[in-house]
Parts: sequence; structure tokens; C-alpha cells
Amino acid sequence: MRWTRAAAWAVVAALWLAIGPLVLLAAVLTLAHPRTRGLLRVGRPGRVPDGRLPVPPGGGAWVTPGYTGRPFSPQPLPATADVPDRPGPLGLSVEVDSGWYGAEHCGHLLPDTHERLLALCTSRSGARLKVLDPRTLRPVATASLPEPCADVPPAAGTDEEFVVATGDRRLLHVTTTDGADEPAVVTQRAVDLARVLPAGACVVSVAVDPVGRTWFVTGAGDVGVVAEEGEPAVLALEEPVSQPLAVDRDGAYVTTVEAVHRVVTRAGAPLETWRAAYETGSGRKPGQLDAGSGSGVTLLEGGLLALTDNANPRMHVVVLRAVDGSQVCRQEVFGDDASATEAALTAVGGTGVVVTNGHGWTGPWRGVLGRRPPGGITRVDVVDGACATAWTSEEVAPTSGTTVSRATGLLYAWTKRRSWLGVDAWYLTALDARTGRTAFAARGGTGPWAGNAGSPVTIGPAGTAFVGTRAGLVRVVDGTRGLRD
Repeated sequence: MRWTRAAAWAVVAALWLAIGPLVLLAAVLTLAHPRTRGLLRVGRPGRVPDGRLPVPPGGGAWVTPGYTGRPFSPQPLPATADVPDRPGPLGLSVEVDSGWYGAEHCGHLLPDTHERLLALCTSRSGARLKVLDPRTLRPVATASLPEPCADVPPAAGTDEEFVVATGDRRLLHVTTTDGADEPAVVTQRAVDLARVLPAGACVVSVAVDPVGRTWFVTGAGDVGVVAEEGEPAVLALEEPVSQPLAVDRDGAYVTTVEAVHRVVTRAGAPLETWRAAYETGSGRKPGQLDAGSGSGVTLLEGGLLALTDNANPRMHVVVLRAVDGSQVCRQEVFGDDASATEAALTAVGGTGVVVTNGHGWTGPWRGVLGRRPPGGITRVDVVDGACATAWTSEEVAPTSGTTVSRATGLLYAWTKRRSWLGVDAWYLTALDARTGRTAFAARGGTGPWAGNAGSPVTIGPAGTAFVGTRAGLVRVVDGTRGLRD
């Protein structure tokens, strides 16, 4: 009986992996018979160490393409001093693998100076920092964090230091070390915010500016700054915030649900210098967490800023002057009553910006059985003081923005395809940043665990792209180069 049961499960699993949800429907119908239920009875599985197995597939490998497009010849974009210029995959003999971390979602990834990944991962049991081997995707060091106050704890940093906001009102400055050849997560400094923030305050974004100051903002609109060795100071904007901060050498830009605020420091304390309201429309659209919210601010060259508003019937890409918040131009994007985003914009080509459309994505259930929202990806450029649409792609990246590799000239997005057979397939899709043409797409996973839940694509060592999914990490690399096991 044991071998019969195993064979039955093997047949069902093989058909499910090959064809997808239709097999599950047939299997569920057969379970109506008591004899079938007895045949397929199984025990509880044990826990497998993190990264030892791939992310569980959702089925449909035979009826969805593993790869489409063709390899891309690099067309480098102009370099930007404050943006890492790492090459991403070019689509040549692409290899895709993954590491399963149970129900943990690794929403923040940061390559460190040792060419490893520092990952901030969360689950119902709390938050952990993991140092991951980029070849095996297995943790080589782990540190637990205090209970977070947000689903994805805010974090930021460089390849030398990671700053994490914890639920107990602290900012942890974390590095990775290799003492005695043993990787470890080390807290170099802990900044206590309890003196300047009330009990229950939740930090929703942190950022480190080019001169080393750490900025933070709470969901209630309290924006603060900490000098490298100083004490925190806070300014109350009294407007709700859910979008990330943007920073430059002189200060921070805070996007509330009503306006963009410019905040600088005077004698170590934050000071607001201007406020620019944007069009908030009629409230929260499908695919947004907050009424009136668009995207956060993205810095462009020439002293310009870009963000999206929440206008009806179409949202706009809005470009402002950094010096005073005055509007330079704005451009409608996507379709009537089908445009919304809270994803970060991507700066390209000096004064160009790329925006993804998340309208209609109300949660992972919105994508089950091969469905997807309208989507779309658009580039808007500022030309002679006017905003103009450079190109529009029909690719659908419903939960996150794009990531640019200036070394290759490609934009990378985690996209979803429609399937009439009910297969939920997710792809690492590469688009030509100049034309919007899809260069190639590599299937990164199928099923609900393959969704990225807002995590951006991270470009790591040796031309590798990483994506944090709902249950682990996916790695995509060209087969002729890159990291090897």
C-alpha cells in the first residue's frame, strides 16, 4: 500500500508540475471517494533547513515558456555617481534557481563588500537578518530582530552598512564581518528613538544621505534626522506617510498622502523649506494601500524630482524643481480608470523616469488561476521643459517597480503573464531602457509563492539578478558566466 500511495502522489505531482491547476481540480474531485482519500493519505513533513530546497513550484511547467526573447547586446547608459553600476544578466543561456525559506519573505537585499547578500526577511514569527551565500542561497549567518511594527521593516544602506528600523523604536546600524573566517551580523550602533517618538510610533522609511546622516519618517508624518555620531531630532509634518524617503546632500524629500515636503537640517534639527501638494484624486484606488497616495520621490539630474500623483481618470508623472518644489511638467500615463502605483520610479537617461502600473492588484488572490491586472510600464522624459512619453510596454509588473543596470542598458522587472490554463507564472523580464522593447524573459517560478510582494529586483555580484519572493529567493544568471556552485 505504501508504494501504491507513493506512486499515486508521484503521478499527481508530475502532472500538476507539467500542466498546472487543472490537474489539482481533477485530484480534488477524486477525493470525494473514500477509497481515494485513504490511498493518498500522507504524514506531516519535517522542517527543511533554509535554502536546501527550491521554492515550491505551483505547477504548469509544460504549458508556460521557460524563456522567451533573445540575448541582449549591452548598450550602456550614462553613469551616475551615486548609483552602483552593476551589470545584470543579458539573457544568454539563462540559469534560474531558488532557495526556499519556509514562509519568510526577504523584502530587502543588499550586496555586501564580501560579495554576499545581506537579507532582511520577515514572517509571522518576526524578522531576521541573514547573510546569504549568493551561490547556494543558503544562510551563513543569522541574527534575530525585535518584533517589527510594519509588514516589511524599513531598511536602507550601502555595501558596507545596513540600517534597519525596529519595532521598539530603534535604528540598528549593521555590518557583516568575517572574524576567524566565520561570517557574522554585527550591530555597530543602535540609535534609540524613544526620546523623540511617542509610544506606538512606527518608522515606515529610513535613508542614509551622501554625507552620512540617517533620515527616518513615521507613518504619522514625524520626520527625523540623526548625524553620524549625534542624537536624533524630529519635525512633525502631521500628514500620514507610507512612501519611502528620498535624500541628497542637503536633506530629504518626504512624500505624504497630500504633498511632497523638502526638509533640511539647521543646527542638527530638521526644518521644512517648502511643501508642494499633488493631485490626490477621489481616494484609494485598487492596488493602493493609502488614499491619495502615489509614488515616492525619485531624484533626476538637473535639479529635478519626479513622482506620480493619484489623479483621476489617469494618474500623472509629475516633475518638480528641487530648489522650490515648483512644477516643471506632468504627463498622463496608462488608461482611464486603470492607473495607480505605489512602486518606486526608476531614473534613466538623466531626466527620464520609468513607472509601473499596479492598478487592480489587491493581493496575491488577484493573480490566481492565471489572471493579472491591466498593468503596463511607461517611460516619461523631460525634453525642453516639457514631459513626453518615450515608450510604453504591455508587460505587467503589478507589485514593484523596475531596476536599471546602466552597464547593460536594461531594465529588470518581476512580471506576471496571463494563462488561459490557470497557471500563475512569474518572470524576470528585461526591457531595453531606450526603446521599451522586451529583450528576454526567464521564468522565475509558478504559483503563489513566486510572487515578490513588492520586493524589487536586486543586481548582485557577477551579473546576477535576485528577487525575494513570498517564500524565499530566486536567482537568475547567464549560464556562460556568473556565480557557480
